Amino acid sequence: MLLFQNFGLYPRYRTHFAELARGASTFVQRINVLLEDRFGASHLLLPVDEGHPDAFFTCGDDPTLQSMWAAERGMPRESTLEQILLAQIEHHRTEVFYNHDPMRYGSAFVRKLPGCVKRSIAWRAAPSRGADFAAYDLVVCNFPSILKSYEDAGWSSAYFAPSHDPQMNAYSGNANRPIDVLFVGSYTRHHRKRAAMLELLAAHRSNIRIAFYLDKSRTTRFAESPLGRLLPLAEHRRPHDIRAVSHDPVFGRNLYEVLGQAKIVMNGAIDMAGQDRGNMRCFEALGCGSLLLSDAGLYPDGMEDGRTLVTYESAPDLLARVPELLANEDYRTRIAHAGTEMVADRYSRARQWARFNELAN
Repeated sequence: MLLFQNFGLYPRYRTHFAELARGASTFVQRINVLLEDRFGASHLLLPVDEGHPDAFFTCGDDPTLQSMWAAERGMPRESTLEQILLAQIEHHRTEVFYNHDPMRYGSAFVRKLPGCVKRSIAWRAAPSRGADFAAYDLVVCNFPSILKSYEDAGWSSAYFAPSHDPQMNAYSGNANRPIDVLFVGSYTRHHRKRAAMLELLAAHRSNIRIAFYLDKSRTTRFAESPLGRLLPLAEHRRPHDIRAVSHDPVFGRNLYEVLGQAKIVMNGAIDMAGQDRGNMRCFEALGCGSLLLSDAGLYPDGMEDGRTLVTYESAPDLLARVPELLANEDYRTRIAHAGTEMVADRYSRARQWARFNELAN
């Protein structure tokens, strides 16, 4: 199978990636920096991660990366990102196009794919109001309710899950975990249920070693700036307790490192998720050996309360469970270890690749 996998980069990751790739002068060098940093690595398919010659990987929204490829192939300097991505697919003679950025490259793009492409598959695990994925042969993710919305729109869909990144093994066995409770993710007024949990937990920072690595909204960043503090933007500023335990967002290996320092990783679904659970943080926390403490709901196969993770029902329940888990080290580490073993086996790269082959054929 000639596989082409396309990623999109988080806006807040771009600055970090640009610094990491400062010395990269070719397309291959810049791609290798990204692969080494492990950004989004749970989504990397096995041939891409192993550098198989039949697999091609890129980030079709990175102008620097894509311009490098275009220049190396003699394309005009004014070539657009879409033109470059299409040229890459044609040059590779792609048979299966797997796209993680379908909001940018939707049906209009798919209809322009060269004739060598036999199968087009999109990953999308979020609400997609106004999107058009009709031209894709398949839209996949691991949230059943979102898949149903695709089917309701008349699009073919299928369940497909992230995988365990084997390089997490270097972090999962860490016994020195100075952070009692860790949260990594977004904090905005649009995620009120999650924000309320974080605010409640942060209020107990004098008794618990808490660390939040938060991806703040642009409005929040401005509201907390010296200029923004002069303006009536109080509703966009984070509470004092939240700011006291907060750090800048982390990605890739930096994310693995902080997960490997945490006894407990707190997780909370954003408001759109309904009862579905299984966001990326679940796979990453389990893979890095932390005890996953997450809100009750419908989890992917193998993620079971009291066996491979612990769930909470409400804010008071969350506050009760944290000191219990910290006090009972044997129970906490047993579940954390079981979670790591489960995700490494059930969501291995090999099993993910086997499932992808089923979907691609």
